[in-house]
Amino acid sequence: MRSIAVAVMLLAVAVIAQAQQPGKIFRIGFLDSSTAPGMAVLLDAFRQELSNLGWIEGKNIAIEYRFAEQKPDRLPELAADLVRLKLDLIVGTDTPSALAAKNATTNIPIVMANPGDPVSVGLVTSLARPGGNVTGFSGLANELNTKRLEILKDVVPRLARVGLLQPPGGNIATDLQLKQLRPAASALMLKLEEIETEADAKSLESAFKTGKQKQINGIMTLTTRRFFTERKRIVELAGKYRLPAVYFQREFVDEGGLMSYGADYVDLYRRAAVTSTRS
Repeated sequence: MRSIAVAVMLLAVAVIAQAQQPGKIFRIGFLDSSTAPGMAVLLDAFRQELSNLGWIEGKNIAIEYRFAEQKPDRLPELAADLVRLKLDLIVGTDTPSALAAKNATTNIPIVMANPGDPVSVGLVTSLARPGGNVTGFSGLANELNTKRLEILKDVVPRLARVGLLQPPGGNIATDLQLKQLRPAASALMLKLEEIETEADAKSLESAFKTGKQKQINGIMTLTTRRFFTERKRIVELAGKYRLPAVYFQREFVDEGGLMSYGADYVDLYRRAAVTSTRS
């Protein structure tokens, strides 16, 4: 089962002038909470769309990349570093990175690629009128998590216990997802086994073992960049432990996963590139 394309576009603020000024090199900051290899497919989509629009790295546009390497506490420092460079624009890929960018500047325009719920976390005032210096897109992660749970129950007839992988410690983005998923699981008469795990090989293996011990018969993850980065390993472990799973991006299916339901993230990054060049 492939993913559907679901996204909400926010009304754009003025970002980079569409008319390419001769000799002017526009400078964009790209801030992400995960890793460059894990983000390659989405970053390639972003850069390719910029190129399609006539913005070529090294010719009329320069991109400063900052990756937190799965350490969200580094994002404020990385965002401050980008602000010191006095860039024309900052792209914040997910909720933590977009929040870090917003907290670092009220002057530099910020384009969000795919935060889950930009209103609830305080990134924008509303989807229709974002206000401030932030614009972009939302992948509707919170709402679609509930639908993913419903789909998993439809596909697995005797589903009773669902293992939910989540990062340890929690943050505002994951807390909002849990706030929706817990009552949804109860309404579906499912036991939600919440399993905290880091996104490294040893921790993920341990998380799946814990799930089997808890007698789960299905699995899903919260929508986070760290799990997307480790999608191949997660899909392999789901197969190893014979657990049907539903994922939040089609790239999991591309790695051999059973099914996905969610926004087309490649398209979101293409659209983020378009918004970054639109006046």
